[in-house]
Amino acid sequence: MNEKKISIPKEVQNILETIEKKGFEAFIVGGCVRDLLIGRKPHDWDVTTNAKPEEIKKIFPKSFYENRFFTVTVLTESEEKNLKEIEVTTYRGEGKYSDKRRPDEVYVAQTIEADLSRRDFTINAMALGSIKNQESKIKQEKKHDSSLILNSEFLILDPFGGKDDLKKKIICTVRDSEERFYEDALRMMRAVRLAVELDFTLSKETERSIKKHAASIKDISEERVRDELKKIFMSARATRGVQMLEELELLQYIIPELREGIGVGQNLHHYIQGNNSVWKHNLKAFEWAVKKDYPILVKIAALLHDVGKPRCKQGEGYSSTFYNHDLVGAKIARILLQRLRFSRDEVEKITTLIRWHLFKYDPEEGITDSSVRRLIQNVGAENMKDLVLVRICDRMGSGVPKAVPYRLRHFQYRVEKILREEEKPTVKMLKMNGNDLIKELKMKPSLKMGLILNALLEEIIDNPEKNTREYLLQRASQMLSLSDHELKKFAESAKQKVTLLEEERDLEIKQKHWIK
Repeated sequence: MNEKKISIPKEVQNILETIEKKGFEAFIVGGCVRDLLIGRKPHDWDVTTNAKPEEIKKIFPKSFYENRFFTVTVLTESEEKNLKEIEVTTYRGEGKYSDKRRPDEVYVAQTIEADLSRRDFTINAMALGSIKNQESKIKQEKKHDSSLILNSEFLILDPFGGKDDLKKKIICTVRDSEERFYEDALRMMRAVRLAVELDFTLSKETERSIKKHAASIKDISEERVRDELKKIFMSARATRGVQMLEELELLQYIIPELREGIGVGQNLHHYIQGNNSVWKHNLKAFEWAVKKDYPILVKIAALLHDVGKPRCKQGEGYSSTFYNHDLVGAKIARILLQRLRFSRDEVEKITTLIRWHLFKYDPEEGITDSSVRRLIQNVGAENMKDLVLVRICDRMGSGVPKAVPYRLRHFQYRVEKILREEEKPTVKMLKMNGNDLIKELKMKPSLKMGLILNALLEEIIDNPEKNTREYLLQRASQMLSLSDHELKKFAESAKQKVTLLEEERDLEIKQKHWIK
C-alpha cells in the first residue's frame, strides 16, 4: 500500500466530516483529486455524497439549492475565494445523450463507483474520502486494486486506473472512448486542453476516436467551443494545443480560416527553418505571445494577424505579395470571431489590432507627430500598447529577429510621449480659471489676468497640494498688487519648469524603451 502526503483545506475536511457524522458517505471528486496527486493546487473543490439535496441542506443551514443536477452550494467562512463556496452533489448517473451535447436524464446513483463511471477521463474519475467511515471500501481493495491509502487518513478510489494514467502522463477516457465522445463532443477539445495544461499525451485509442468523431464538434454550441478554446489559449503550451487541434482534424470545424495558410508560401522575410508558410508564421507569432504571456486577446490577434494572406496572395515563390491582407484579415477575423460568439468588445479589439498591425514607422523617414496621432485615433489610445505587442509577435514570428527592432522601440517611445503630452502642466490644470477671477476679484479680461494664472501655475508645479480654489483665489488677490514685470518673471519661471519637467519625462521614456 503506497502512502503520499497531501494537504486538504480545513473547510473541505469539515464538510466531509460533518456529512459522515450524519451517517452518509462523502468524497472529494474530479479535477481537484487529480491535482492533489500531481502536486498542483486545485482551483476549486467538489464533494459528492449519497445524501440527497434536501438532506444536505439540513446538514448545512448556510447553503442554497437551485435544483441544478442535485447540487447544493455550501457557504463557508473562508477568506480564500475558491473556498467560500463549495459544491456538494448527490451521486449522479446519466441517461443517453440524444443531442450529443447533454444527457437526456440525470438521476440519483446509488454508489460512488456509479458516479465515477459517468466522468470523462480516468484522471478525473477518482474519489478521495476519509478512512474512518470507509472500511468497506478498504476491504473492497482486496478484491481489485481500486483504492490507495494516503496519509493513513484518506482513501482514494480509483476504479478506472486514473492513478496509473497520471504516472504515464496520458489522457484516456473512462470506458469506451467512442461512446464518451459520442455523448459529448466537447470532450474532444477538453482532452486537448488537459493534455496541454498538464503536459500529457493522448492515448492512441483516444486519438483514433477523436479523429473518427471530429465532425461531431459541429453539434456543440459555439459558446462552449469558444470557452474551451480560450482555456487552451491560456495554457503555457497553447501553441501545441493549436497543433493538436489540427492533427486531430478538429481545427477544420473550429477555425477553418486559419488552415488556409497551410502550404501557402511567403517571401524571404518570413524564412522559418526552411518552412515559410503562412500557417507556420502565424503559429510562430502566436508562440511568441504565449511565451511572453501576453493578454489573451493579443494572443488571438497574433494567431490570426495574417489570416487574410492566403486570399490576397499574388505571384509565386519568394517574390509573392499579399496586398491588403491586413484589411481582408480583419474582415475574416470578424466573421470567425462572431461565429464563435466572442463578445462585441473582444471582436472590435482583435479586429482592430489585425487591421492596423502593418502600421508604417521609421524614425529615419521623418514620420510626423500628426501621423502618429492619426494612428492613435484609428486604433484607440487604449489599444496602442497591444498593437505594438502584435507587431512584435509578427516580427519575432518571422524566425529571423533576435530582439525587438529599434524602430519598434522608437515607435513605443513616440506613442507614449504623445499620449503623455496631455499630462503637461498648463493653466488648465488649475482648480480655478479666468471666470473665477472676474467673478470673485472683479478683474477684467486682460494681459495681467493671464500673467496671474501663469504665476499660479509656477507655484503649484512645486506644490501640487496647493492646487485648491480657495488657496488660488487668495494668492491671486495678493498678486493684484504686483507689477506686470514681476508677474512676467513668475510666468517665465513656470515656462522653464514645464520645459525641465518635459525633458526629464522624455529622458525617462527614452530609457524605458532603450532609445538614444
